[in-house]
Amino acid sequence: MTERLIPRAQRGANTFLQFEAYCRWALDERGFTPATVQQSRWHLTCFLTWCAARGHGVKDITIDDVDAYIVAQSRRRWCRRTINSVAKILRMFFRFLTEQGWLRCDLSIAIQAPRIYAMEDLPTGVDWQDVGRLFSSLKGNVSKDIRDRAILMLMAVYGLRSSEVAGLQLEHRDWDRELLRVRRVKRRGPQDYPMIASFNDALLAYLKRVRQRPSVHREVFLSLAPPYRPMSTQALYDMVSKRLHSLGVRTAHYGPHSLRHACATRLVAEGLSLKEIGDHLGHRSTRSTRIYAKVDLTGLREVAAFDLGELP
Repeated sequence: MTERLIPRAQRGANTFLQFEAYCRWALDERGFTPATVQQSRWHLTCFLTWCAARGHGVKDITIDDVDAYIVAQSRRRWCRRTINSVAKILRMFFRFLTEQGWLRCDLSIAIQAPRIYAMEDLPTGVDWQDVGRLFSSLKGNVSKDIRDRAILMLMAVYGLRSSEVAGLQLEHRDWDRELLRVRRVKRRGPQDYPMIASFNDALLAYLKRVRQRPSVHREVFLSLAPPYRPMSTQALYDMVSKRLHSLGVRTAHYGPHSLRHACATRLVAEGLSLKEIGDHLGHRSTRSTRIYAKVDLTGLREVAAFDLGELP
């Protein structure tokens, strides 16, 4: 599987070993999460494929190639934050290759990226009324809807990331204590959630009526057609995006993270503290949660309208 991530023009033994060595180093030495390493794999594969199409192997890549790639992608769809993330990945990759003696010239020192300011962007999530419409559109007698109801509840109610939903396994449901154990990708450990009745019913309906066939896979959510494989994060993204688009929902982003943001915004509106919201979302630090204080527009309007009376 890993070999398929290497562009065909660069699948020599050296390139394959270098690519794998970098991914192992990022995971074991730098301590990045598997999801972060997988994201790096994807972006590096896209970049190396782009270079290979222009006849450039790893040793032939110049800073002009890096700049041209970033400019080409930013003209198509990339925002400043994405450019910044990809630039960091490329810096780390070329720095690693240089430190290992596989490249003579360290390109990392010449790669530039736009500056990103703390909390410069508001998190964009689906309006909670649209979340209600989303669940109302699901039918209880359709296998796909039965499965997707449980998935969407994990995203919109529990605020789980797509990788956390995809990685959920059968043994993570503690039936005796009525707990759901989630392996959080950022906290590097499990987190227990109480099972709410509506999700418990949705999960049981899926397990009994849809996923009843024996399977060698321990993942909870499988595809509906043979060979019944675990759902990937891309499959989850496509499912959420298609459903939101079909309802005509207007939002900046249509993936699973928009439901996670909707969950956080809802918790803010309900008056929960940032610490409580951060715990619910699996944040490692309250700094990751502070941005949601900016989206409580109703609360801000109340503050703005507050009459302080006559001031000297």
